[in-house]
Amino acid sequence: MKTWFKKGEHWIWMSSASVAVSVVLVFGLIAMISYKGLIHFWPHAVYEYQLKQGEATETLVGELRDTKLKEFKNPQTGKPEHISQYLVKMGNRDLYGIDFRWISGSDLISKEEKLADNIVVIERYEYGNVYGWLNQFAIDGKTYQGDKDIESILAEQVQKGSDLHAEIKHIEKIEIGAVNYKLEQLRLDEKRLRANHEYDDEAKVKLAQERAELQKEFEQHQAEAQVLYKQLDSLGELTVKVSGGQSMQVPVRKIVEFWQPNNMSFGEKVGFFFHGIGRFLSEDPREANTEGGIFPAMIGTITMVLLMTVLVTPMGVIAAIYMREYAKDGPLLRTVRISINNLAGVPSIVFGIFGLGFFVYIIGGSIDELFYGYALPSPTFGTPGLLWAALTMALLTLPVVIVSTEEGLSRIPRSLREGGLALGATKIETITRIVLPMATPAIMTGLILAIARAAGEVAPLMLVGVVKLAPELPVDSIAPFVHLDRKFMHLGFHIYDVGFQSPNVEASQPLVYATSLLLVIIIVSLNLGAISIRNRLREKYKALDN
Repeated sequence: MKTWFKKGEHWIWMSSASVAVSVVLVFGLIAMISYKGLIHFWPHAVYEYQLKQGEATETLVGELRDTKLKEFKNPQTGKPEHISQYLVKMGNRDLYGIDFRWISGSDLISKEEKLADNIVVIERYEYGNVYGWLNQFAIDGKTYQGDKDIESILAEQVQKGSDLHAEIKHIEKIEIGAVNYKLEQLRLDEKRLRANHEYDDEAKVKLAQERAELQKEFEQHQAEAQVLYKQLDSLGELTVKVSGGQSMQVPVRKIVEFWQPNNMSFGEKVGFFFHGIGRFLSEDPREANTEGGIFPAMIGTITMVLLMTVLVTPMGVIAAIYMREYAKDGPLLRTVRISINNLAGVPSIVFGIFGLGFFVYIIGGSIDELFYGYALPSPTFGTPGLLWAALTMALLTLPVVIVSTEEGLSRIPRSLREGGLALGATKIETITRIVLPMATPAIMTGLILAIARAAGEVAPLMLVGVVKLAPELPVDSIAPFVHLDRKFMHLGFHIYDVGFQSPNVEASQPLVYATSLLLVIIIVSLNLGAISIRNRLREKYKALDN
């Protein structure tokens, strides 16, 4: 045993065990997030509970979302005992005032779970889900009775409503949004002309004509939207019986979709599962981000990370080339290297404060004064936005790129540099055509680490451009297509907001896991792309490296 310890083999085993535990914990965390996030899209069974309320009986219908044991002291024996507690999503928020309710196992008349027969779950654009039984459906003065008749006509009308909502969204966000953008540009053009004393009669007439044309186009789109809204109102109204014998009227225009989870086959549940994932990825958030999708946050995250990558790569590579190829070794260079290493350990919120003070207020404010003075006091770049968020993240990840690139440059044999110089190439030609291409795998390694960190940061982004809900995407079909001055949504901040700032914690909890899983998938996908490029470059320059 002494020989074993003297050889240091115990340190090898301890290191291996630590790595194994870390891998298990990472995969366990990913598995938990995946399960908690994906189960949100599976159609949950709806149960019917009979509760004792004194001498009366109450019927409660809903989805079982959580179970836990609550410890209490038995007043008769004085010993601690446990009783089951059930979290039930009962919906019908506009009727009950709450979505979720904890019920005690001691209040249950029957301990056996009973599926609610022919129960219908209706997802609405507002006020959450409705749980109940189909009673009747009224449209154009006609009334339909019977589950089968109601289901067929309701499915048809809900599909029409979905198509109308999509058309209205396109008109309001794309068509009217483009008109509003042009009108705002005309307003700024007028202010600029007035500031430059160029607002003469000709300019006035031209702007008035353009504004009149845009106003006419706006009214045309608005009229089209009003027609669609009237069609929505004529889709009919559904009457649903809920637990307790009460009835609810649900207009079709408020229905997203409906389903009967207890009557679904396994194949139908799988189809519903993937349909829910598709909606989650393609829809905008609703109800204070506790429902709907995360499409704007996903686009904002990817756009910011890609823009950060474009900004940090030249800064990091140029700094590393100067430090490795041009700067003379001495106290100053050693101080710079120490500063870069220390910069990697600075808390991210400090970078956010620096970005807000330097980029937004100083650089952005100066840009506004120089180029957008006519728009003041409304800031253009002197306010948090996509550009400043990307620059702040670039500074945050810059040390990683510099260190990784410098390490890659140090591994390039000096003989290759000397050979290039001996053949008549200048130093810059040798670096750009021989040294730098061979160091690209190391550069890609730095970018991989930078992407992984930047995509998950939240604290600095809250100060330099990320918002809870952005009215416009940072990328759209309007020139210049990527709008650097716009605020944007981010998956990391979305997780924080939904998980810790939501007024409905129980409803938002599944979305936290689902959004976390999506963020992990995006980070892994970006890293896999960078790793693939790095491996190809590594194979390309392997022969020269040897």
